Amino acid sequence: MTRRSAGTHGRHTIRDVAARAGVSASTVSRVLGGAYPVSAATRTRVMGAVRDLDYVADARAKAVAGAGTPTLAFVLDDITGPSFTHMAHGVEREATLRGHLCLVCSTDGDADQRLAFVEMMRAQRAAAVILVGGAADTPRERERMIRTAESLRAAGSRLVLCGRPPLGGDAPVTVIEYDNEGGAQAICAYLLARGHRRILYLGGAPDNSTARGRARGYLAAHDALGLDPDPALRIEGDFTRDSGHRRTARALAAGLDFTAVLAATDMVAAGALTALREAGLDVPGDVSLAGYDDIPFARDLHPPLTTVHVPYEELGRLAVRSALGRAPDGSHGADEHLLLGTHVVVRGSVAAPAAGRAGAP
Repeated sequence: MTRRSAGTHGRHTIRDVAARAGVSASTVSRVLGGAYPVSAATRTRVMGAVRDLDYVADARAKAVAGAGTPTLAFVLDDITGPSFTHMAHGVEREATLRGHLCLVCSTDGDADQRLAFVEMMRAQRAAAVILVGGAADTPRERERMIRTAESLRAAGSRLVLCGRPPLGGDAPVTVIEYDNEGGAQAICAYLLARGHRRILYLGGAPDNSTARGRARGYLAAHDALGLDPDPALRIEGDFTRDSGHRRTARALAAGLDFTAVLAATDMVAAGALTALREAGLDVPGDVSLAGYDDIPFARDLHPPLTTVHVPYEELGRLAVRSALGRAPDGSHGADEHLLLGTHVVVRGSVAAPAAGRAGAP
């Protein structure tokens, strides 16, 4: 009968494996970690003992010690968001290709929870921490992120901001962005080119960096044509389907005059589409509709949604490649700021406004 070490609650320890294999505990550690060469015979004995004892290494202890599978942390506000899901897929696939374990944390928008998770990853010497999505665009938030970046660098790690704006200055951070404002300007310009002048804009929270960029794009498209959009047609909210439905229904009930809806996300557009249909309106016959993100279900709506394509999976992959592109001492060269392009995907949800309905902006 195999002896179990005291205090392990029935679990075998590395010393048990060493005793079964007739080697030292450090030799078992070298075999499991793969960091040092050992003879084939020794490896066979150790792995046989591991199987016999059903030994499982303590991953937490290995992480704190800096051994075992290297780790990347992927931190986002809402794991259910389709765009974030595709970015996470890109991170996970690239991390796996490079032999890293990917840990995912959803914070529900809680800044304190986010910082606590980052601190835990710093203590466990994660190779990098990737923060995803828009953030509060305030001096206080930027200062917190700069401190976070400096703390990670001191531990040999790296902060990567994915889909977030730069922090400014010489903060030790990698920024992987997409052309957020340019995409919004392009999709709004497309609606204007089709003849729409009263475009209901369903934006995001006013302090969110992603929402601010998309709102700037909406305004820039109008400004390029010398137009001044009606402020009543800009309605802020969150990036969810229910918010899109609610805001569109309220705009219709209030008698707002518009010939097109530009939603800040495809999820918002899906809610708006339902509200328009509930009001007996045809899309695009009565009201045109456009979104932003080009998440997979956008092409399966009826009609298929005209939207802005964001390369979310490539953003995730590039975040990992950039984070791991460090020198052997863990340092980076010049801080990176990479920008990926966006483009309009034209489908069936936009048409010219009905005769006599374009109206003044």
